[in-house]
Amino acid sequence: MLASLLERSLEEFHKKFPSPGSFDDREPLERFEMWFTAACASLDQQPEYLRLLLAISVGPHKDAEPVQATVRRIRDYAHASWVEALTPIFAPNGGEVDAAFIDELAVLGRAVTDGLSVTNSFDGVPYSSHVGPFVSLIRGLAQQRGHDRGREI
Repeated sequence: MLASLLERSLEEFHKKFPSPGSFDDREPLERFEMWFTAACASLDQQPEYLRLLLAISVGPHKDAEPVQATVRRIRDYAHASWVEALTPIFAPNGGEVDAAFIDELAVLGRAVTDGLSVTNSFDGVPYSSHVGPFVSLIRGLAQQRGHDRGREI
């Protein structure tokens, strides 16, 4: 029953949630910023979705196979979205080292949004208030790694 509740919530939420590909007409860093801004705005409008996901994934039914499968699929989808958003910045031409780095950043990005769910619930701080610092981190990393393509960051 929890898995089906989460599944329904996922379907409703993802109808409104932006895909990184929605911003493909932008330069990579701007594309990332626009996607993350839109994603945080969606979470601000529907904070109960991520709260439900986190509550179910650590709750008493977390070990039930249907719950695990649903949570894993949702987390994999989120991870893939982060990878899709970050790849044009850090691995526009591919590369194993860059792919590993992107994967690490995707895990960090997903952890940031998970943690912001708690901050949002307990402190009332909106997700979107944390867009700037995380985007600055990504911009700084892109510049440090030479992926800014000579543009001012």
